[in-house]
Amino acid sequence: MVQLPSKTLTLEEFLKQPETKPASEYINGQIIQKPMPQGKHSIIQGELVSAINAITKPQKIALAFPELRCTFGRRSIIPDVAVFSWERIPLDNRGDVANVFEAAPDWTIEILSPDQSQTKVTSNILHCLEHGSRLGWLIDPDEQAVLVYPPKQQPQILQKEQEILPVPRLVSDFQLSVEELFGWLKL
Repeated sequence: MVQLPSKTLTLEEFLKQPETKPASEYINGQIIQKPMPQGKHSIIQGELVSAINAITKPQKIALAFPELRCTFGRRSIIPDVAVFSWERIPLDNRGDVANVFEAAPDWTIEILSPDQSQTKVTSNILHCLEHGSRLGWLIDPDEQAVLVYPPKQQPQILQKEQEILPVPRLVSDFQLSVEELFGWLKL
């Protein structure tokens, strides 16, 4: 994450600014630009969104969104994957998915990029959990490990190939092993 030099902005002022590429987040009064996703990050993110939606979308259980801005609790963050239960997806006045999401996702997933601060990413996961997320994952492609953050519990690290990654109850039909997750990196 790159901290952008700027005058102090309120969250409301930040949200009126044009979007940056890569995207910027508003955390504790600071504007922090996320690093540009690289190969491993992009593959895992795309496969994960597709795999989750293949299970949850047909049954209208939940929907996984890549790079979705979520603004809540005086922060505006962009998890790599934000999963919302179907009934919590905001709709606009036409009944379409809204552009603005003002709530923590039910499940927040971050994929660590090489130049990214694990502390800042973990801070975003903990912020989501404090505001109602049911689970957080921090995927580290280089270490081939996943830190799992259940609410109000000790985090756990999974890196043995056969281990099945815990998921929130709302997506209990979704099963993924550590081996399958990092197997997406092989062509």
